[in-house]
Amino acid sequence: MSNVQRSFQRKGRFGEYGGQYIPETLMNEIINLEKAYNHYKDDPDFVAELDGLLKNYAGRPSMLYYAEKMSADLGGAKIYLKREDMNHTGSHKINNVLGQALLAKRMGKTRIIAETGAGQHGVAAATAAALLGLECEIFMGKEDTDRQRLNVYRMELLGAKVNAVTSGTQTLKDAVNETMREWVGRVQDTHYVLGSVMGPHPFPTIVRDFQSVISKEARSQILEREGKLPAAVVACVGGGSNAIGMFYNFIPDATVKLIGCEAAGHGVDTPKHAATIAKGSVGIFHGMKSYFCQNDEGQIAPVYSISAGLDYPGIGPEHAHLHDTGRAQYVPVSDEAAVSAFEYLARTEGIICAIESAHALAHARILAPQIGKDENIIICLSGRGDKDVSAIAKYRGETINE
Repeated sequence: MSNVQRSFQRKGRFGEYGGQYIPETLMNEIINLEKAYNHYKDDPDFVAELDGLLKNYAGRPSMLYYAEKMSADLGGAKIYLKREDMNHTGSHKINNVLGQALLAKRMGKTRIIAETGAGQHGVAAATAAALLGLECEIFMGKEDTDRQRLNVYRMELLGAKVNAVTSGTQTLKDAVNETMREWVGRVQDTHYVLGSVMGPHPFPTIVRDFQSVISKEARSQILEREGKLPAAVVACVGGGSNAIGMFYNFIPDATVKLIGCEAAGHGVDTPKHAATIAKGSVGIFHGMKSYFCQNDEGQIAPVYSISAGLDYPGIGPEHAHLHDTGRAQYVPVSDEAAVSAFEYLARTEGIICAIESAHALAHARILAPQIGKDENIIICLSGRGDKDVSAIAKYRGETINE
C-alpha cells in the first residue's frame, strides 16, 4: 500500500487536509449524514436505485470519444474526450446530485438546498428534486445570475427557487456562505447538496465517491479501446469535483499522470485569477483545511475567472493532498488560452464545451505534442457550452441575444 493510499484512510482527512471546522449547531447533522452515507453506500437497494438512475435517467455510461482531427492536428498523443457534457442536464454534476438526493430521501428529508457558480450544479439539483419530489432552493451569486441567466431560467422552469446572493463578490464563495447559513437554520427537514469535493467531512468523500464513476468508466473504456492505460488524464479544477472523479480510479496507476487545470484568469502575476495551488496558501474556510487564495492578513482574497464554475478561492482537500504528495500536477490556464481552446474544439471536432472544460483542453494542446503518437491522453469534458456562448462572444467583442 502506498503512502498516498494509506493517508487517505484517516477519517475525514487527506494528509493534513480536510476535517470538520463547523459550528457546533451543525455537528449532530454532520454526524447523522456520515452515519447515513456509510450505511446506504453499501446498501444493495440504494446502490441498485442509484445505478438505475445513472443508466436510465442520466444516460451513463458517458461516451469516450476519440478526437481524431484534434489528435492529427496537434501531432502527438491520441486524444480522447470523456463526454460528461452528454449527460442529462449537460454536465458531470448530475452524478453527485442523484446520489445525494437519494440519500436525502432515505434520511427523511423533504427539502434540498444547493449553491452554484456556473449554474450546472443548480440545474442538476433542481432536476433531481423535480424527479424525486423534493422542495428545492438554490443560492447563486448575483454576478453569476447575470452571466449565467440561461441556467437561472432552467432552474426556475424545474420548480426551484433561485436566491441571488448580493454579499461579498457576489460569486460562488458567497453562495456557499449563504447556503451554509440556510442549512444551519433548517437542518430538520433540509439536506445541503454540496456540489464539489469541498466543505467539512464527509462531503469531500461523498462527492468524490459519487463522481468516481467517471474514472471507473474511463479506465475500462480506454483499456478496451487501446489495450493500455493513458499517459495522462486532464481535467479543470475549481473546487475539483470533475477532476477528482476523473482522477480517482487512476490514482493507484503510477504511470498515469494526473493533471488539474486551474483558472489563471488575466494571469497569476495579476490579482485577477483563481489559481489556488499556484498562488494560494494553507488555511481554513468553508469547514475544511486546504489551499486558499488569501491576502496578507490571511483573509480570503477576491478571485476572478471568465468561468463562473472555476471562480472559487479554494480547492478540495484531496486535491491539496495529491499536490503535496506529487501524485497530481496542477497548472494555471489563462482566460485567453481557455477561450482559444473553446473555439478550437468547436471548429476542429464540432463540440461546444463548457468554458470550465476548455481550461483542460488548453493545457492538452500543449501536452499532446510532447507525448508520442503511440500514447494516449484523456480529457474530461465536464459540461456543455451553450451556457457560455454569449460570454465567449462578449469576450471577443461581439454582442448576441441569448
